[in-house]
Amino acid sequence: MSFLSLIGVELKKIQHSKILWILLIPIVLLWIPAVINADLNFDTQLEGISPENNFLVQSFMGFAWFMYPASLVICTVLLNQTERSNRGILKMFSLPISRFKLCLAKFVVLLILAVVQMVMMLTMYFLCAAIASSIQDYQFILSPLIVLKEAGMIYLSSIPMATVYWMLATCIQTPIFSIGIGLATIVPSVLAINTKMWFLYPMCYPFMIITSEMHKMATNLGTFSYKLFPWIPVAMAFTVICLVISCIRFGQVEGR
Repeated sequence: MSFLSLIGVELKKIQHSKILWILLIPIVLLWIPAVINADLNFDTQLEGISPENNFLVQSFMGFAWFMYPASLVICTVLLNQTERSNRGILKMFSLPISRFKLCLAKFVVLLILAVVQMVMMLTMYFLCAAIASSIQDYQFILSPLIVLKEAGMIYLSSIPMATVYWMLATCIQTPIFSIGIGLATIVPSVLAINTKMWFLYPMCYPFMIITSEMHKMATNLGTFSYKLFPWIPVAMAFTVICLVISCIRFGQVEGR
């Protein structure tokens, strides 16, 4: 079975699952307060950030800090459980399929789910910005290129974080522990981005990106920049190491 065919099989497995609802509900809950409190965006002009920029960045900060990482944590566990329930993974191993290839296929599905959630986030932004614009009689909708740039940067920076969560899900057999540890790693992101060694903590990458963008938009808040070196090499190292560990550990217990 080719790698692409294997990815297709994995996507079919989650067609009737509740994963898509898990991705959508947090985003809806995130944007409802943004629309209700849209008038508060006019109070931020003292910081040098326009209401439309603040409308975008505040919701994306909440998304990048907690909602998005938490969704990845839950999705990694659910993707693993599709195999562990009813000994499904043993059935897969009975086929001429590489354990490593199956692990990587599931990780690609995780990245696809992350793209799906990002599309949901963008769709809700434009919908809610249009509603807020109508209510407040002010144009909150930014250029699609600006919004797509922010979403793309958050997504790309989250890949190392996704590999860490995938590694946790494959190494920790008990789902509740895997979810608990994964969620516990989200909170320190606020502290990590304020240290010089932030690049050693992949879970803070998306939050670091959007926080830096906020400071670029808010002219009176000062700078909050980041350097690509040593961040990019470290991020690549985390990605490779975590994927290798995941491939080694995936199905190791069931395959004994």
